[in-house]
Amino acid sequence: MIPFNAPPITGSEIEYMQSAMNSGKLCGDGGFTRRCQQWMEQRFGSKKVLLTPSCTASLEMAALLIDIQPGDEVIMPSYTFVSTANAFVLRGATIVFVDVRPDTLNIDETRIEAAISAKTRAIVPVHYAGVACEMDTIMALAQKYQLYVIEDAAQGVMATYKGRALGSIGHIGCFSFHETKNYTAGGEGGATLINDDHMVERAEIIREKGTNRSQFFRGQVDKYTWRDLGSSYLMSDLQAAWLWAQLEAAESINQQRLRLWQRYYEALQPLAASGRIELPYIPASCQHNAHMFYIKLRDNEDRSALIAWMKEAEILTVFHYIPLHSSPAGQRFGRFEGEDNFTTRESERLLRLPLFYNLSDNNQNTVISSLLSFFS
Repeated sequence: MIPFNAPPITGSEIEYMQSAMNSGKLCGDGGFTRRCQQWMEQRFGSKKVLLTPSCTASLEMAALLIDIQPGDEVIMPSYTFVSTANAFVLRGATIVFVDVRPDTLNIDETRIEAAISAKTRAIVPVHYAGVACEMDTIMALAQKYQLYVIEDAAQGVMATYKGRALGSIGHIGCFSFHETKNYTAGGEGGATLINDDHMVERAEIIREKGTNRSQFFRGQVDKYTWRDLGSSYLMSDLQAAWLWAQLEAAESINQQRLRLWQRYYEALQPLAASGRIELPYIPASCQHNAHMFYIKLRDNEDRSALIAWMKEAEILTVFHYIPLHSSPAGQRFGRFEGEDNFTTRESERLLRLPLFYNLSDNNQNTVISSLLSFFS
């Protein structure tokens, strides 16, 4: 069976994990944590990067950091992972879903302003497949209405919008290092990118269970104490050691994924030209990171038939999100503003193909051949 995904392996992971074990410090904020955070701060231009156990934890940190209160409203697309909404629902917010663009499947920036009310506190753009949302428009709306922008850049590590790293444009950015992402911290992991100087100190406190423990270890205070709301949002240094092996090879991983993505695109272009499928669209302002390669079929029936065909050939292809607004919790904790013209329709015809760093050309050729044979 050709899997849909396999975690990237560079070859240095075990060596660095052994080094972390020998250091005698396995908990958070050890030497490998500092290396990873500094690398991302320099590479992506954020004021402060803090490693976390997951992107879910980073989103929850963000909700605490901007003081989401019961009754507040947060605008986001419905076509996203449940953590995007849960982080704010946990603080008592109502989620206001808006439609996506049919070309990128990102939040439709032209629908956001109509969803803004006196209760709106934040906009959460989700950079689907590592392709940027229209951040200039979103940031202008946030400034006009004095809102926060929390970038869900779980899929966006190493991707850019007009030359700026995804996650570094809004007030806060959230990365994922889950094993399904381009880079992993040994299976789970995330990072919170703080892009506003005024938030840095409080972000450290929230991440350290609401204490000023980070300042204590830097010698800035003589003892640490409970200062604010918070939780345990630190990644272990053992996981950071795994992540460091990935970040050291980040450019080569990125280039390999882009090469595989381009091979799919070129091989399937004839099917798209004949109207049998639709291929991903990358706006000129975006440099994507080849997080995924998907095709869009005519409808759910066609997609199910292709999934079955590929499974028979021992190739795993998968659909993606069920729109949150159609789920029981989505209906309970949120509402859809405006018309659902594209969210449901596009979600029912999208199919993701195997794409991962260690995917061999031979296996990719098998995937392509099986796809072409289905349509022939």
